[in-house]
Formats: sequence, structure tokens, C-alpha cells
Amino acid sequence: MLHLRLIVPSDRTQEAVEVLETCPGVTNLVVLPGVAREPRGDVIFCDSARESANEVLSKLAWLEDEGSIAAEQIDLSLSRAADLAVEQAPGDPDDAVIWEELEHKVDADSRVTWAYLAFLAIATQIAGIGILQNSPILIVGAMVLGPEFGAVAAICFGLLQRRGHLIVSALRTLAVGFTAAIAITYACALVSYWLGWIDIGNLTGNEEVQFIVKPDRWSFIVALLAGAAGVLSVTAGKSSALVGVFISVTTVPAAGYVAVAMAVSDWGEVAAAVSQLGINILGMVISGTVTLMVQRKFWPQVGRRSSI
Repeated sequence: MLHLRLIVPSDRTQEAVEVLETCPGVTNLVVLPGVAREPRGDVIFCDSARESANEVLSKLAWLEDEGSIAAEQIDLSLSRAADLAVEQAPGDPDDAVIWEELEHKVDADSRVTWAYLAFLAIATQIAGIGILQNSPILIVGAMVLGPEFGAVAAICFGLLQRRGHLIVSALRTLAVGFTAAIAITYACALVSYWLGWIDIGNLTGNEEVQFIVKPDRWSFIVALLAGAAGVLSVTAGKSSALVGVFISVTTVPAAGYVAVAMAVSDWGEVAAAVSQLGINILGMVISGTVTLMVQRKFWPQVGRRSSI
């Protein structure tokens, strides 16, 4: 369930209470008249089943301008009333997509931040070392560390909602992130090449990691499956499933391979790794967008907002 805190202008409190009382899945309703100071008004607390959240937020959308809405996930609720509220709400909590929550999440993930750049650069360097050392363990570790799926999900949401600015912002985040990560890894690999630590033989002899630079139909199919699973894990809040998505696609290893191959001047491998990177991102965007479309259209409990 979700815990909601509303700050409502006093002259519209009754209207908000009526909305909450008529929405299935809402319980534990508390009204505190006149206690809010900024913005001024009444405070309303309530708990809502995830399946009902879209309907509640849609009907109270005017509070974004006139008051305030805050929501947080309830990890434990020991209440018969809460159990009944979940039973009354349509569908299952794990299937419910709270579109407002998803919008805020993907908007944050579409921005270039220092943390995003640092994680992606570190992941790409680990992948590069794993490639040079012929170490699948390091490559898998780099895949888990990579933060790029957030921007991919933002593109999917932007395509669904036809929000060009979000798509452009997420594409810029991917481009800037991978460019910076590849540049840093390339610089480190180039120094290693000058020192004689690595040469082109480190790439040609690594058969176990050749899957990174051999994109084929299976690469695209895996990317499609990973994109669908990734969107489902984000909308359902299943972080453990999202880790599996990171391990499934070779975006970060492909970027690491690009950097290392450039450092040793193996340009044929550079082109192949870039193709792998593009195929993975394209496949995830296609299937992620389709998954969101299915969630919106065929699961009634996730499509109640009038703006969706």
C-alpha cells in the first residue's frame, strides 16, 4: 500500500475527503483541520492500495497547484481495514503501475549527473579490464554496476507519452554517459598500451568474450526480452529482477570493448562492438515501449489516469 499526505485548502477539504471516501482501496483516513502552515490548509492522511493510486491522484490532480501531495511505500501494514481495502481495489498490487511515480522516476533518470557518469565510467573500466583479462566474472560485475537502463526506460516512457523533451534528455544522457565512459577507459587503456602491458593480442586471443563483438539475431532477441523485463521490474518495484536485466545485455561490456579496441587500434572490433551497443539499446527501447503500451491498455487497474 501507499501512504498519502495531502495538504488541502480549507475550503476544498470536503471535496478531497469525498474523493477519498468514494475511491475503492482507500482507508485509514485522517483529517487534521488547519494544521498546515506552508502551504496553509488542512492535512489529510490516508492509505491507498497501489491499484487505486492512479484514480486517487487523477481526481486530486488540482492539489499540485493548490496544495500538496506526497506518497510513500508502506513496507508493513497490520490492519484488517487495510487488507479489506486491498481486496476491494481492482487487480493485484504487483501489476499496478503508478504512472505519476513512474514519470518522476524516469524524469530523474534522464538527467546527466555526476553519480551517473561515475558509475558508468567505473563499470566500463571494469568491463575493459575483464575483456583484457578474459574474465567473464569481471564483465558480469561491470554489467551489474552499469546505470544506463534508467535512461532507456525514460526513452520508452517518452515515446509512450509523446514527450519529445524527455526522449531528447534521455538520449543525451546515454550519449554523454557512454562517450565519457569510453573516453576515460580509452585513456587508461592507451596508457597501458604505451607501457607495454597490453597489445592487440589481448583481444584476438580472448575467445570467451567474443560474444560482445558478435551481434546476431540472438543479441536482438535477448535485448527485446531484457527491455520488457526491465520495464516490468521498474513499474512493479522489483529491484532483484532489474539486476537480472543488467546481466542480460552487453551495453557496458560493448562500451568497454570499444575503448580497449581503440587503444590497440583494432578498428574492426570497434565497429562490431558499437553495433552490439546499438542493437542492445534499440531492442530494449522497442520492447520497453511495447510493454508500457500493454500495461496501459490491457490492465485496467493501471490505466485510470485521464492524462494517460
